[in-house]
Amino acid sequence: MTLKTTTSNEVTNPLPAPATSAGRLLTADQFQRLADVPPEIEWFANLGNKATRRAYENALGDFMKFTGIVKPEEFRTVIRAHVIAWRDDLVQRALSGMTVRHRLAALSSLFESLCEKNAVTHNPVKGVKRPSVESYEGKTPALGDHQARKLLDAPDGASLKSKRDRALLATLLYHALRREELCRLKVKDFKHEGRGVPHLKVFGKGGKIRYIPLHPAASGLIGDYLEVAGHGADDAGALFRPLRNNCTTGGLERAITPDAVYKLVRQYSAALGFAIGAHALRATAATNALDHQADNAKVQEWLGHANIATTRIYDHRKTRPEDSPTFKVAY
Repeated sequence: MTLKTTTSNEVTNPLPAPATSAGRLLTADQFQRLADVPPEIEWFANLGNKATRRAYENALGDFMKFTGIVKPEEFRTVIRAHVIAWRDDLVQRALSGMTVRHRLAALSSLFESLCEKNAVTHNPVKGVKRPSVESYEGKTPALGDHQARKLLDAPDGASLKSKRDRALLATLLYHALRREELCRLKVKDFKHEGRGVPHLKVFGKGGKIRYIPLHPAASGLIGDYLEVAGHGADDAGALFRPLRNNCTTGGLERAITPDAVYKLVRQYSAALGFAIGAHALRATAATNALDHQADNAKVQEWLGHANIATTRIYDHRKTRPEDSPTFKVAY
């Protein structure tokens, strides 16, 4: 920070004038307490995604229980031997290799943050051998084309529920959205245009925004739903809404929940004989796009993946027997 010297040799402070006590939002005591927050607590508080917070909380809680850690500062005494012992305990509990890897990744994320803040000199999780996994192929099933068509047609009739559910299923199957992304959609988010083509504005993981061309079939179904629902002009309100208990004060902006979306998909698919969760529709859309020669990098961007290796998990083409080299052999 540079200080300026005036002609009268007086030193002036370049910082803004301090706020008056009346305009101050934090008291001096609150300011000091926030300044004293351990970096371990600060790291956890900075995790924005609820699912990530929940997974990391479970992982670190397990590690603290195993090691007897009580205070956040005690993480700074952890060495690699502690981490290896915990890993071996997780394996002995017959947890899957992927689960063990995820828990080690959560602990590693904490120590990376502590290293950045100079609270520790190194990350003790680095170098700890992770258990192997059978395959990085996704376990989420992908529907065949005929099953996807049946699911799209499952909500039958002209009721508000049927129109909403058809539009919701089409939005998932044609755009490969996560449940949380679908629930965050506002009415205005399906009214964007790019080069004359309607787009969906999608708020993904980590606050990342992506614009996805809106499939004509989904666009028509969303329009039909909004016409009957009557909230098409409520741009700031939720696009997909629950059908009941949504007329109370402020309720018009309330969105359908991820849990309700899961149950909706589960109910329709079970009635058709293949009970699946909502995530299977994301895998279905990705697989279908790849089946029809979509570029891997484009699919990665479409899905909102940071790493193309994650996108390959959704590529179920190699699991089809007819594509095996066995059937390419000819004598």
